Amino acid sequence: MGAYDAFKQQVVDTAQRLVAGGYLKGTGGNVSLRVAGHDAFAITPSNYDYTRMVPEDVCVLDWQLHVIEGARKPSIESALHAVVYQARADVNAVLHTHQVYASALALINAPIPALFDEQVRYLGRAVEIIAYAPSGTGLLKNNVRSRVRNGHNAYILKNHGALVLGHDAERAERNVELLEKCALAYLLALCTGRHIDRIPLAVREIAFAQLRKDEKRYQ
Repeated sequence: MGAYDAFKQQVVDTAQRLVAGGYLKGTGGNVSLRVAGHDAFAITPSNYDYTRMVPEDVCVLDWQLHVIEGARKPSIESALHAVVYQARADVNAVLHTHQVYASALALINAPIPALFDEQVRYLGRAVEIIAYAPSGTGLLKNNVRSRVRNGHNAYILKNHGALVLGHDAERAERNVELLEKCALAYLLALCTGRHIDRIPLAVREIAFAQLRKDEKRYQ
């Protein structure tokens, strides 16, 4: 068994569960995992059907995006994943999705405020908007780098989709689900035209402090 095989298998399993949940479709989005003990990560290949993917299709790259293992072309967003791992020692899984409700908020430039205790506990004080830049560009990479240091675990990429982080793949998947729940609730609330309540500031800060405590444990 190769040094990277377990990570490559987990990337495939994670991607296929996200497909089953409706969070990934076709070849859109990308999934990566930090390779423990190495300055490297395993990531889905570019433009390849998740339902057909096997571990041999997954690419392993170093922080400079040199291919360590894998014959396929890596995801166009590989640089985005690399900067997250370099900026956040607590993050071991990065999921970029085009999930529908979060993507709808990306089109109207609507960050999600602190609506629910669980949201702040796992995603952060708010789900912020990261400024638009074309996919796969250095500008998008830099926009992501400038935001992710705030300790949040979910972001909306303007006119693009969502970026979700976790200390492991399971937590990252749960964060994808939680983000979509919050995005749908917020969109429905916006449609009413009525005032939208947020959780009290003190509760928000207590929940966020617990998230930060977790992040320090995983660094």
